[in-house]
Amino acid sequence: MQQLTGAEIVIECLKEQGVDTVFGYPGGAILNVYDALYKHSNEIKHILTSHEQGAAHAADGYARATGKVGVCFATSGPGATNLVTGIATAYMDSIPVVAITCNVGVSLLGKDSFQEIDIAGITMPITKHNYIVKDVRQLADTIRKAFQIAKSGRPGPVLIDIPKDVTANVTEYERKMIEPYKPDTSHISEKEIDTAVEMIRKSKRPYIFVGGGAILSGASEELKEFVDKVDAPVTDSLMGKGAFPGTDVRYTGMLGMHGTKTSNFGVSECDLLIVIGARFSDRVTGNTKSFAKYAKILQFDVDPAEMDKNVLITAGVTGDIRETLKRVNEKLESQSHSEWLEKIQAYKSMYPLKYHPEALSGPFVIEEIYRQTKGDAVIVTEVGQHQMWAAQYYKYTKPRTLLTSGGLGTMGYGLGAALGAKSGCPDKTVVNIAGDGCFRMNMNEIATAVRHQIPIIEVVINNHVLGMVRQWQNLFYEQRYSATVLNDGVDFVKLAEAMGAVGIRAVTQDEFRKAFSEALQLGKPVLIDCIIDSDDKVWPMVAPGAAISEAFDEEDMKEE
Repeated sequence: MQQLTGAEIVIECLKEQGVDTVFGYPGGAILNVYDALYKHSNEIKHILTSHEQGAAHAADGYARATGKVGVCFATSGPGATNLVTGIATAYMDSIPVVAITCNVGVSLLGKDSFQEIDIAGITMPITKHNYIVKDVRQLADTIRKAFQIAKSGRPGPVLIDIPKDVTANVTEYERKMIEPYKPDTSHISEKEIDTAVEMIRKSKRPYIFVGGGAILSGASEELKEFVDKVDAPVTDSLMGKGAFPGTDVRYTGMLGMHGTKTSNFGVSECDLLIVIGARFSDRVTGNTKSFAKYAKILQFDVDPAEMDKNVLITAGVTGDIRETLKRVNEKLESQSHSEWLEKIQAYKSMYPLKYHPEALSGPFVIEEIYRQTKGDAVIVTEVGQHQMWAAQYYKYTKPRTLLTSGGLGTMGYGLGAALGAKSGCPDKTVVNIAGDGCFRMNMNEIATAVRHQIPIIEVVINNHVLGMVRQWQNLFYEQRYSATVLNDGVDFVKLAEAMGAVGIRAVTQDEFRKAFSEALQLGKPVLIDCIIDSDDKVWPMVAPGAAISEAFDEEDMKEE
């Protein structure tokens, strides 16, 4: 056994877990940990972000892109509180992150000491679990438990707060071999599986709705087999993109407020909705009283708390999605629903997504990125119109290729997350798609990309307004554009150049084609400022409180 300080134990426990990258920002309380990290910099890479929120989002993006646990560091007080939005973002989307903060010494806790804050108390509602470790002898086991909790069952963030004297105290440390994580499948009910199979057999018009749980459980292959067996159309949530290939003939586009008419109409007419790892967000269901009102609802989810939470279901299977699908596939013989699929295909022909063909627009930009990356990039987004266009117009064929804040809807998420994704997947092209409003919230992380030579591509869809809020003001607030116009003198190209990145402006389709092609070749951080019209909108749309079957688009507006 070795005698190690608490700080050294933190680093050794990270090595036990196979952690290769940490995102963070140092300060007084966490100095001992950074000193220990310095001695292991050849084993664990540290990315110094420009702000702690960027570190939390980077750890989140790393976790989403790699499937591993993301790790971030922050010091006490404001360092710790700056992580809060990033931790909440990970919590809402069930992303495994371990946040390690340090605090004032144990004897100073609760005395309003300099840079003291009760970060465990603050983050209690937005973590799966959190710890404050006051005894160095408990530190190693606490860190091991934190990683286990973060990745088990329904994943999520865990916070460990360590007083500074605990990082200096010495105790015995013995290295442990960490077994690869395997989901617990012992509690999956065969009776529930049999009920599910019977419901599928009896269905004439089944529809499959896929959420983020299918990605988190690594169930893509089992899902493809399941879809083939059920012979049903497939829709997804924002978080579910890439679990089932967006190029497949049975795929009908996203469901919900900005989902396709095909998916919204089809789900409204189906007789069985099979929900796989989705939580019935209000942005998906619209008016819950009229959601899938002709259908029985069959839900597969790892979290029993999701059953009957937002929408009453007919039956469910609680357990790991991948294992659930395996067991259903074993018992289910191939079904045939050719007539139903033909009807859905007719909807796809009648209601394609479309946009104005000549001008530079969000949809054009997304489709051009898809063409030039051949659908093989990791796409990260901020939150707003550009996020919906990225969901609608890029065809995701693999899981972990769309990283976006679905639950919390965090403006400022994308640039930090893109740094994390590129750090975890250095061989992948990583593109962050931002709006100008979102870019203002985290533009300082361009400096991080340059400092660490992380070659991400930042595409700013710049309409000089807060686009999604303006869209609502236009449609539902009689065009009262209160506090949504951003027509100031900020030049994003000069800003990128000032931080050491390459900046390019695109005003036409051809300019964007050339700019993005150049960005792909350069191998360094690039920002492309794409100027689009202030009143471009995301279509289709479901009005707040309306049924998803009432989706409307620009042509419907003209007819009215």
